[in-house]
Amino acid sequence: MSQSPQAEHAMNASDARRDLYALVKRAEDDGVTTLIHRMGSKREDRILLAPLDRFPAARKADAFPSWALSAAQKDFGTLVSQAANGQPQVLRRNNTPVAVLLPADPHTSTPSSDPAAPSGAAPAGGAVNSQGQQHRESTPRRLATLGDAIGSVLTAGPAGGPTFGLPGLDAATGGLQPGRLTIVAARPDVGGSLLGLAAARTTALVNHRTVLYAASGPNRDDVFRRILSAETGGDYPRLKQGHLTAHEQDVAHQLVQAGDVLLIDDGSNLTAQDIAETAPHMEGLALVVVDRLQATHSARLPLSGNRLPDASQILSTLARTLHVPVLAVVDSDDPTLLSLLDADVLLTLTATTDPGRVQVTVTERDFGVIGSAYLRPDLLHARFLDAGTAPAGRSDGEVPARSPGSAVERELAEAALPYTSGARQGLPASVTHVLAALRTALAGGDQEALGELGPSLAEVAAAPLQLPDTDEGRRLAAALNAYTTDVPAGAPGQPAAVRSGADSGHVPDDEDDAEAEAEVELQPGDEEDEPESAPFPALKLLKDAVARSKMHPIPVIRAEDRDSGPWPLVIEDMDGEPRWVHPDVTSTRVPYIRENGKRVRRDQLDVPDAFGEGVLCLIDRNGSYPSACSAVPLAPNKLLHTGPLEAFDKASAGIYLIDIPEWPRTDMPHPLGRIIDRPDEQGRVWVTTPHIKQLVKLVREGHLAAMPAIHDSWTGKANESLFKPFYEAARKARIELVEAGGEPYKAYKTRLSIALRLLWPKRAEQRSPFWRPDWRMSMVAEASVRHWTVAFKAVQEGHTLIALRNVDAAVFWTPPGTPPGTYRIGTGFGEVKAKFIQPGEFIPEGDD
Repeated sequence: MSQSPQAEHAMNASDARRDLYALVKRAEDDGVTTLIHRMGSKREDRILLAPLDRFPAARKADAFPSWALSAAQKDFGTLVSQAANGQPQVLRRNNTPVAVLLPADPHTSTPSSDPAAPSGAAPAGGAVNSQGQQHRESTPRRLATLGDAIGSVLTAGPAGGPTFGLPGLDAATGGLQPGRLTIVAARPDVGGSLLGLAAARTTALVNHRTVLYAASGPNRDDVFRRILSAETGGDYPRLKQGHLTAHEQDVAHQLVQAGDVLLIDDGSNLTAQDIAETAPHMEGLALVVVDRLQATHSARLPLSGNRLPDASQILSTLARTLHVPVLAVVDSDDPTLLSLLDADVLLTLTATTDPGRVQVTVTERDFGVIGSAYLRPDLLHARFLDAGTAPAGRSDGEVPARSPGSAVERELAEAALPYTSGARQGLPASVTHVLAALRTALAGGDQEALGELGPSLAEVAAAPLQLPDTDEGRRLAAALNAYTTDVPAGAPGQPAAVRSGADSGHVPDDEDDAEAEAEVELQPGDEEDEPESAPFPALKLLKDAVARSKMHPIPVIRAEDRDSGPWPLVIEDMDGEPRWVHPDVTSTRVPYIRENGKRVRRDQLDVPDAFGEGVLCLIDRNGSYPSACSAVPLAPNKLLHTGPLEAFDKASAGIYLIDIPEWPRTDMPHPLGRIIDRPDEQGRVWVTTPHIKQLVKLVREGHLAAMPAIHDSWTGKANESLFKPFYEAARKARIELVEAGGEPYKAYKTRLSIALRLLWPKRAEQRSPFWRPDWRMSMVAEASVRHWTVAFKAVQEGHTLIALRNVDAAVFWTPPGTPPGTYRIGTGFGEVKAKFIQPGEFIPEGDD
């Protein structure tokens, strides 16, 4: 059972446990072996996570201990110990072996992943040869004195590296530096790829230096058309159709002659390793551009999803090894993703309130934000134009005409400098980000940016920060306190207007207050079945649940039928989600900055003394949407126009036009939630079956005087079990994955959300195996009804409801530590988490 100990990379057991699914995937797809080490009290355990080809006997059933991946992740420490003691551990996906844990030879070192490193040198990532030994014949590493470094800098002159050809951005970045990985981060609609193209055009066509353009997103034809459009000013959409003017044809021929130094690799399955293997063979290489890294996982694109952190490390090593700049474009500005990428310099493109300007924020490792610039998007011609710079500082001797911002703001920026520069630690990353942005805005005289920073600065100043008892800490504390007292009423930094619950309820603030399910944006490829490696194949299970129904459901309404019949009547507000705050409670919207730097607003509730002693009990309902799938009343087939109805027929389901029933209580929101906010001219609203059934029950129990009239209807034969197999599979998977946590559980929630959103894709270009708005809104309405019903039971038992919102959040006024007994505390579907906060604290939401 002797095994070769060589491995492509090494990591500790804690990191391996966290990334287990990804490591197994790499072993399965790419044959990658990972060396895993764990230091115990008496010895170091060293094992290999290897593909099955390294140990074929692992494929034999029951030959060795085997573990499902979720169970292996949970008990990973035990598996490491057993494998290190010589007992192989087989890892399974469901019942299929996919990888194996084997003992590693303790006397063999992990080879360096740096091809330029001499024998015995420290491998990439900080690993060292086993026992710290070197071959005696190896050349010792050359050490540079400080004098060497100073001499190199003084004699080097101007940088002379590649640039973007955009003066403002080049001034802010200092150009693209050799040996560094620069990442351009932008949402897909902002145009990040065009910055990569700008650098390639300038380097190859203006400076006549060799560029490797690795095109993982666009193909070579796309790249050429974009270059031609940018060089000639021709309309890119027209060029895509193959219509070129005589001038454009002449320029195209010139590009063919001059373009020998711009080499494009758009091969299929392009990987970072492919780029790293190609680049050393290109004579005179001056720049590598990678367009693009895709944040959303795609089985067809190796440079996507959870492979991006490893890809960025390879590209960073390539830059250092060849001493060339590497510029990679990622189609996301998500701070969580960007923090995982191995960037030396980060350029974040952000759309501004002016559609004619895009801001580029320049962040350098170890320094934070060092500058910014503005660009003018000219997307019709596939390019950016210069729109000026907002430098982060000024050279000595420059005398500004007038210092922008108030004296309090300038003092705050100066007091924060030890922290924003990286010289001192101790501030949360989100706070450091805001204070660095303040300094950049002040240095650049950007009054618009200062105005936009107001709410974030107000929140930072109001937050209880634990600052060190040093001169720097005390100065920053004083500056923050001065900012809090200096902001005038009505300034951008002030909290939103205070409203009573009676006339405001819950005020949505953009998309930040939507349930987590609604935060997942559908992307191309989401409509495809998940790969077998996915922790939870949600879409496949949902399709299977619908397909197995004996009622022969119609999952897709034909496109030509969608603008007539019942379909234009179905709208998002039919969900019936409550947006309610108790009329005696005052609700204030206050600014808040998440750890990822995202600026949001949150509720702060002021409870009157008349409510007595107590605390705010926050109820967070688990899996409201998938839980509702256990029994959603809907019509699997067509909806027929059944017109006015004398009474609701429980054998039917669909949509109904009703009068808004009068709700006499003030201690509970209206049972129809926000549906009542959008009546027609006759004061009537369309509702789905779950809300009709809720009203029938409330009438039967005496809480409503009478059932409202049904003036019109579109219905079909009812079914409540269409999604039940999907619910059962989701519930079972949750029990297993919630214990494992980490990326598998996060992926499970994401795929669950995507599958349910695909029931009704909103945009015409979004593909989906479904198009049933009535199914989607019936499911959401069922979740709203269940949420309202449990809260109503608590109120009936004497509890005081303070706020009810979305389909999963409720706030009660209770004694400390005593949530209402109508809720089941737990992690399962329909169960809740309870949290207690003091009056005056803001109400956290989502990932707060």
